[in-house]
Order: sequence, then structure tokens, then C-alpha cells
Amino acid sequence: MISGKDKVDDTTIGVQITDPEFWETKHSWVRQMRLKFSRRPDFPETQNIIDDAGDLNQDYFKPPKDLKPVPERKWGEEEKLKLVEGIEKYGIGHFREISENLLDQWSPNDLRMKAIRVMGRQNLQLYKDWKGNAEAIKREYERNKEIGLRFNTWKGGALVYDDDGHVLKAIEESNKAMPP
Repeated sequence: MISGKDKVDDTTIGVQITDPEFWETKHSWVRQMRLKFSRRPDFPETQNIIDDAGDLNQDYFKPPKDLKPVPERKWGEEEKLKLVEGIEKYGIGHFREISENLLDQWSPNDLRMKAIRVMGRQNLQLYKDWKGNAEAIKREYERNKEIGLRFNTWKGGALVYDDDGHVLKAIEESNKAMPP
């Protein structure tokens, strides 16, 4: 038996991996497995993956000739300002409207994720339908950051809840003292 301390080379297991017969046996086995599992009768598109000998059809894996590259999206200050405009106009939670009317290259889920960073809070439920301008959003971000730093729950630029409920209690107290 081979232990973790033993040096393993191609002779330890009794096979010379430099032996052409080893490789032919291995390739033969691989071709048989491809023939057995790659072509699925219920999926016509799988019929061209391999040829009748079990070798890969390299053309199958090439991208289509008419494939157009997806334009690269960059999130910058202009997009952030449009998100803030959308939050002011439509409110938190209305990311579909913001996407359709202001940032059509970004999905509603993309915008929800960006709003988490803009607001500085992972859970946006307490902000549902809240509308605020850039100044109010900045104030909320700073409030969330202060709570997060106080309870060591500021993670990746957003306040996250703790298991003990201290964060939620601090948010509720802060909202009583100064509503969003």
C-alpha cells in the first residue's frame, strides 16, 4: 500500500505511462465511454458531439460564425447617478422600472445588487418603496456604515445583520430618532 509519504511515480502502480500500449488502451476506453454517454437520443443536438469512432468533433465546440460579441458593460459614476435618480423617482424595490426606464443594459437584479452598495445595507426590505435623493441616500449609507462598524457587521461595503438581533435593534432605534 502507498502511504502519503511515499514518492509515487509511474512504476509504483506497475504501469509505464510512457508505454504506447497504455495510452492506446486509455484512449480506447475514453472513446467507448463517449459513444456510450455523449449521444443522447432525447437530445438531438448531442448527435454531432463525437464521430462514429468516439473521437471529439472539434467543430461542434467552436463558437458559431454569426456570434456577435456581447458589449462590455461598465458601472461608473453616470450609472450610479441614474440609479440614484431611479431610487428618487420610483423607490427602493422598483428595480424593474429603473431598469426599463433608466438603465436598460442592467437587469433588475443587477440594480438591486448595486443599490445594496449605494445604500450600504444588504437587506433592503426596510427601505421598500422608500424614495430619497442623493443627499438622503448618502445619509442612509453613512448611518448604515456607522451601525456596521459599531457591531463589526460592515462587510464588503454593506451592513449585514447579526444573529443576535443587535443590528436590527440599532436600525430601529436609529429610525425612531431620525426616520429615513
